[in-house]
This record gives sequence, structure tokens and C-alpha cells, in this order.
Amino acid sequence: MSEKVEKEIKFEAALKRLEDIVSQLEKGDMDLEVSMKLFEEGVGTVRRLQKKLEEAERKIEKLVKDGGAFKTEQMAGPEGDAAPF
Repeated sequence: MSEKVEKEIKFEAALKRLEDIVSQLEKGDMDLEVSMKLFEEGVGTVRRLQKKLEEAERKIEKLVKDGGAFKTEQMAGPEGDAAPF
């Protein structure tokens, strides 16, 4: 995939695709070659998602100020807990 196409993929769409890949692999009814291709796609998708999350984290760090100095704040997860990563 070209970089331009990768940038156009929305985070949520990529996450949904990853969920679909995992679901298909968990069924275990595909031959090895198809499973490997899906696995490779999944690994690539995880890397793109991770990169997008890291970019978002850097943006958030730049926006958070404490007494005029920038600082990092841990973001809460959906249930108020710290994010798992």
C-alpha cells in the first residue's frame, strides 16, 4: 500500500478490519496459505494502528500544559482506568 492510501485509512476502519481478521483466523477453517496472508495483513494493520496512536499521543503531549511547561498526563481508558498501553 502506498503511504498516501495508508494515511487515508481511518483508525476505526483499520481497527474493524483487524477485528475481522482475528475473527477469521480464530475460526481456523482456512488453509495455511490464506491464514498466513491474513496474519501478515493483521500484523501490518497493527503496526499502522500503533503508529497512529503514537502520533495522537505526541499531539496530546504537546497540548497539555502545566504551569507553562509541557508535561505528559496518563489518559484514562473507557472505564476511567489508565490506558492498557
